[in-house]
Order: sequence, then structure tokens, then C-alpha cells
Amino acid sequence: MLLKDSAFGLKLHSNRGKHVQLMDLGIRVVMVTGDGLETARAVAAQVGIGKRACHSDRLQADSGDGLHDCDVFAEVLPEHKFRLVQLLQKRGHTAGMTGDGVNDAPALKQAQVGIAVSNATDVAKAAASIVLTEPGLGNIVAAVEESRCIYQRMLTYTLNKIIKTINVVLFLSLGFIFAHAFVVTPLLIVLMMFANDFATMSIATDSVVASSMPDRWNIRSILAASIALGALVLILSFAVFMTGAFLWHLSTGGLQTLNFVMLVLSGQGTIYLVREREHFWRSMPSRWLLTSSFADIIIIGLMARFGILMAAIPWLPIIVTLGMVATYLFIVDFAKLRIFSAFKLH
Repeated sequence: MLLKDSAFGLKLHSNRGKHVQLMDLGIRVVMVTGDGLETARAVAAQVGIGKRACHSDRLQADSGDGLHDCDVFAEVLPEHKFRLVQLLQKRGHTAGMTGDGVNDAPALKQAQVGIAVSNATDVAKAAASIVLTEPGLGNIVAAVEESRCIYQRMLTYTLNKIIKTINVVLFLSLGFIFAHAFVVTPLLIVLMMFANDFATMSIATDSVVASSMPDRWNIRSILAASIALGALVLILSFAVFMTGAFLWHLSTGGLQTLNFVMLVLSGQGTIYLVREREHFWRSMPSRWLLTSSFADIIIIGLMARFGILMAAIPWLPIIVTLGMVATYLFIVDFAKLRIFSAFKLH
């Protein structure tokens, strides 16, 4: 059965069990060989690949509709490998191909993921997008897992960036409209960007779990989920603003400082909110991410309290704002699960 939206053409080597790991990752493994049909069927049975072996003639007449029935293709010529990759791609699959010889080069070049084994010819290595440095296929599993970890970090960065943009832009715009004054000064906006950028850059080092199934970018879902979460964070921003104005009766300068503190804290919290597709406490963030967040909170807290480049405010609003942000984002984390589920972000 073809799993998810990926297919992986695998030229068999002596690595029994690696294909099982690839299948566990939602990748269909297909054996392609120039040997006879009976030989191919016997080898495939020994290593546990597939249940049905097909002759290469199937590739000449098949439009792609029946490819999911064949897990082994025998008596395959170089042009058949190329055609197999094309047929899989026409069916909307992401095709990978391993090879070692000159005759594998066209298929390696055509596949979205061409993988040349360690002892491959120079031509095959030049045509491939990945070249293995050690014998065997074990590195393919590692490459798949690492690429999915990179995707998860990129997804976290994208969600975080869009949510922050929605929150900051709407908060500054609506705040100016209703308050008839800048809720944050231009200097504080620059300081906020510096403060949050260190944590944002640390996302590249974050500890993540590779997806169990192939990933695919869905920009509409990402944007929709970001808008929903951004709206929830925006509610927090105005709640802090109203608390500072009507409960603590801060001056205009004090409100601007409080809003600055809130934007930095909510920006830090957003990273931890979206870095996990499940509850944020499911996994421990990287050391660099935790260190940068801790340093940011301490530094902006001291700057706000002692009036460094901004109006000074008491410790109470700073500490209460930190508590409000932490509590609110903890609650939003439960809404996040529903939002991610609705838009199929995994």
C-alpha cells in the first residue's frame, strides 16, 4: 500500500531491515532490478520487500494507475528506471532513487531525491542530490529523519514569525487608533526586535521529534492556524494594556514600557507555544533556546525597572505581566491542539 504522498525507489543492497525502517516512516519501498522475475521475487522475499513482482513490460504500457500493485520490478533497463520515476511523479508522489552506476544517472537526476551510494561512479554522484559516505543504506534512514527535524524547525519558525507579525502590527495599529498615542515608541520596537531575535535564531538548535509520516508544506493551513493563534495572542496584548491603564494607572511612558515588556514576553512564549505540535511540555527545548529566553527576560526586566532607554515602572507590573503571559499561553496551548488538528499541522 502506498503510504501518504511519498514513494521511494530503492535499488537493493545487502541491508536487510533498513527498508522496514523506511516503511515505518511512511515511505513505500520498491525494488528495481535487472535480474529475472523469479530471481527478483526470491531476493525480495528474503529481505521482506513487497508481495508482488512485476515485469518491466508493465512500465511500458502502464499509465501509473497500477503501480501501487507492484513492489518489485524485474528485468529493468536503465530507461525503465527513468520511466518508473516519471510515472510516480505524475501520480503526485515524491520519488527517491538510489543507484551506483552510470546507467542510474538519468533516474537519479529525475527523482526529487536522488541518492548515490558510497561506491557509486562519479557520474552517479554528480547526478544525485545526496551522496552516502558510508557503505549500506543506513544513512538514508538518518537523512530522512534529519530532514524531517529540519522541517519541524522551519515550521516552528514560520508559525512564530506570522503570529508575532499579526500581534505586533495589529496591536500597534489598533492601539494608536483607540489610544490616540503610540503604545510603544520606535526605540522600544527596535529593542523588542533585538530581544526576540536571539530566541528566534535559537529555533535552529531546538530539540524536535521527526514526523512519523512524510511532511508537505501547506501554506493555507499554516497561514490559517497562525491567524487564529495570532488573534488569541492579540487578546492578551490588549488585556495587559488595559490592566496597565485602568488598574495600575501608569503614565503614557509607563504604559509604553509595560507594552514593550508584554510584547517581548509574549514573543518568547509564542516560540514555546508553537515549537511542539502537541502540548508544549511534551519535549525539552534546546539549551540555547532556554538560555536566550532566560537572558532576554532578565535583561528587559531590569531595563524596565530601572528605566534604561525607557520610562521606569515598578516590579509589580513586570512580574504580574510575566504571570499573565505564562498563564494565558498555558491555556491557549489547549486551543492550539484543536487549531493544529483542524488544519492538519503535524
